[in-house]
Amino acid sequence: MTTNASDTGRRYQSGFGNEHATEAMAGALPQGRNSPQRAPFALYPELISGTAFTAPRHENRRSWLYRRQPSVVSGRYQPYVQPHWKTGADRAIALPPEPMRWAPIPFEAAEVDFVDGIRTLAANGDAEAQTGVAAHVYLASRSMERRALVDADGEMLFVPQQGRLVITTEMGVLDVKPGEIALVPRGVVFKVALPDGLSRGYICENYGAQFRLPELGPIGSNGLANARDFQAPVAAFEQDAGGYELVKKFGGRLWSAPMQQSPFNVVAWHGNLAPVKYDTANFMVIGSISFDHPDPSIFTVLTSPSDTPGTANCDFVIFPPRWLVMEDTFRPPWYHRNLMSEFMGLVYGQYDAKPGGFKPGGASLHNSMVPHGPDEEAFDKASQADLAPHKLDHTLAFMFESRYRFIPTEFALQSPALDTDYADCWAGLKDSFKP
Repeated sequence: MTTNASDTGRRYQSGFGNEHATEAMAGALPQGRNSPQRAPFALYPELISGTAFTAPRHENRRSWLYRRQPSVVSGRYQPYVQPHWKTGADRAIALPPEPMRWAPIPFEAAEVDFVDGIRTLAANGDAEAQTGVAAHVYLASRSMERRALVDADGEMLFVPQQGRLVITTEMGVLDVKPGEIALVPRGVVFKVALPDGLSRGYICENYGAQFRLPELGPIGSNGLANARDFQAPVAAFEQDAGGYELVKKFGGRLWSAPMQQSPFNVVAWHGNLAPVKYDTANFMVIGSISFDHPDPSIFTVLTSPSDTPGTANCDFVIFPPRWLVMEDTFRPPWYHRNLMSEFMGLVYGQYDAKPGGFKPGGASLHNSMVPHGPDEEAFDKASQADLAPHKLDHTLAFMFESRYRFIPTEFALQSPALDTDYADCWAGLKDSFKP
């Protein structure tokens, strides 16, 4: 990839949903017109719209790309077989109302890139109806070279757990390490390189409304994730000659087409639809400084709203390092049943409600109204703990929380990583009632 002197020293532009303008060659951005009769350097203007044209201005997402060849230049699509990447809920699976947990999904013997390494653990909703999400893990052992991916079914939220990802997109390059996240909009072409070799992590494929920052309400104007801490790439384009294979996810199926050119040929772009990355270390945690344990919604980084106000298609929630100072309070997450369904993963460290049973790279699923909470060890320890100020450190867990019930895939149900004894972690919670 190459960048121009106008962006020298800059790899990223700050802001989530901001209007960005960047060029990899000085003068490549037209001035005053989005689609002039003759674009600079004989480039082709191309608009990518992430929302309907008539979406309210504050929600409208679109970007103008100025590229060496337009996206219409490609070969014919043929079906592409990737049996482990599923779309939407499989309602033929009869799922009992029980908690579920998986150990870290192991890497497979065969070398695979990011596309072939995706394994769907659970999904809900319907991509055609633009509702719901899928929760995947990726297990990749080699980089995508002359191969690119575009997801027309939803945007993709990456949560790396092992190994860095270098995500080359049409709009530039994102370098994402564990502890950071990346968001690639629906319809944006990208490829994934693995500078550290074996790479594992989680993906939320969001079929619904685009992720956005949550409203802050009584918190005020500051707190949680700040827009300026999200970073979009500066323009960059490939100069190497040669063709590509373009894999496209469309209507729940994968398709493959040859291209005679690189899809990463955007010399300049401007707009507010862009891939971004975010370092979770910049999250401003809000919590109680008196008593009681606040709802986990205070840890929301991004939200995808549904047609019911306050009830999300998906919330992306993190549990980062933080101080606990509450008095006369059971400090770990309390026992609860929730309208929302919770798919959870652990990036690193230890989760305070499951100190021994939840491992980095693993996952758990607690669907709507399925009881869950601290295991016996966590309950006993927290009930007797000295309530001095205490910092939970060196830990990062997250949750994809959705109003729709997650249905595990056959892969997830048959995986040796499935913990069939998970519910036993609560078996020792005895009736200790003392009137």
